[in-house]
Amino acid sequence: MARVEETFDAYGHATIAATHEMSFEITKETHLTRRGDCIVAVRASKGAIDLSQDFKTIAGNDSARITVLLSAGDIQVKACGRGSGGLQFTHPTDLVARKSTYTCPRTLMVSSNIAAQDFPRGFIDLVRNPDRKITIRLIGEI
Repeated sequence: MARVEETFDAYGHATIAATHEMSFEITKETHLTRRGDCIVAVRASKGAIDLSQDFKTIAGNDSARITVLLSAGDIQVKACGRGSGGLQFTHPTDLVARKSTYTCPRTLMVSSNIAAQDFPRGFIDLVRNPDRKITIRLIGEI
C-alpha cells in the first residue's frame, strides 16, 4: 500500500458561509464574496498546482482513498473521498472536494462524504475570524 501526506495552512474569513450542498473549497485567494458559499478556508499556502508530485500521482488513481483533515482551534473536520484518473491538479489557487465525480483543474477529490454545508457550525464560527489559522492535512492512499 502506498501512502503520502501533505500539510499546509490557510486562514478564515469574516464572510465564510459554508452552505454549498455539493462541494467545499480551499483557496489561495484573499477576497471572498457571498457567492463563494463552498469556501471554507482562504489565503491557503497551496493551490492544486502546488501539491507534491507524489500526492498527485496517488490521487490520480481511480482506486485511491483521499482524506482531508481541517483543524481550527480544537475542532477537526474529516472529509473522505476518492481519487480519479481525471484529476488534473493544474489550478493555481483552488482545491475543491466534490460529492460528485466531476473533475476539472480545481478538483482535489471526488465522491466526498461531506460538502461545505456539512461542516460543524462550531468550526465555521471559528473560521469566520480572519486571523484563525487552519491546518490542512491531505492523505492519499492506494
